Amino acid sequence: MKTYTPDTLDPAAIVAELLDGPGAVLLRGLFTPAEIAEARAVVMRESEGTAPKVTHFQGAAEQEGKIALQRRVWNLLAKGEVFSRMAAHPALMAVMRAFLGSEFIMGSIAANRILPGGPGQEPHIDYPYWDLHKPESHPVRINAAFPLNAQATILLDPFTEETGATAYVPGTQKELRYPAERDRFHERCARMLGEPGDTVVFFGAVWHCAMPNRSRQDRSAILIQYLPKFVKPMEDMPAALPRAFVEQASPDLRQLLGLNYPYPEVLDAAKAGNAEGRTMMATAR
Repeated sequence: MKTYTPDTLDPAAIVAELLDGPGAVLLRGLFTPAEIAEARAVVMRESEGTAPKVTHFQGAAEQEGKIALQRRVWNLLAKGEVFSRMAAHPALMAVMRAFLGSEFIMGSIAANRILPGGPGQEPHIDYPYWDLHKPESHPVRINAAFPLNAQATILLDPFTEETGATAYVPGTQKELRYPAERDRFHERCARMLGEPGDTVVFFGAVWHCAMPNRSRQDRSAILIQYLPKFVKPMEDMPAALPRAFVEQASPDLRQLLGLNYPYPEVLDAAKAGNAEGRTMMATAR
């Protein structure tokens, strides 16, 4: 997995790595220790002693009575200003514009906390969500020739083999399908290793999963899903946010929340007018 810093960021090279290379890159030191500490404190507070929240790929953990050892915190934008800064970090915005188009949006921003002893997940993909295990519900010949998803994992704790750093099989984004038992995921996987403040960006079509936390410390991260503007977001973030937050959102956050894209729209009630594509193109030049 290639490593970049804010000073060596190369969006075009990163796009090539995500599409044609291993499918993941590491952005080193994107966030300061103070930002990580602030975000981590919120995640710890919001995930202590709370009722279980919706989570995914933890069937084995549920059967073993360990489901509480993985905890999710949703709707992070409403829980701390630091998460708005993380979601709209200039480096992430530059990479996502190159990968998903200039008007990309955010599908979700959440935290995943795996406590000591927490088991790993089922290997899976996020494309654009996680339900390609139901292939009949997707279009025929769906493929990853162009991306419908990107994931950013912001590390709040050390990601080591002992703490359960995310495992992935490099190159599997090139053949879009859900991993099966016959694919021997755990025999072929590499790990997304890093330190607090680092960010792993990966194409959600690559096979991946959280691994068991065999350490004595938490393994927590912020998980951000980015999508092309025309893909329906997973979280209804504007509906979950205070009206004042939405009204005062920066231009980048308005884009991430999907507020700049008008569809779906009640066209019968829309303002009258006409837009010609070639005319609009000429005007933009």
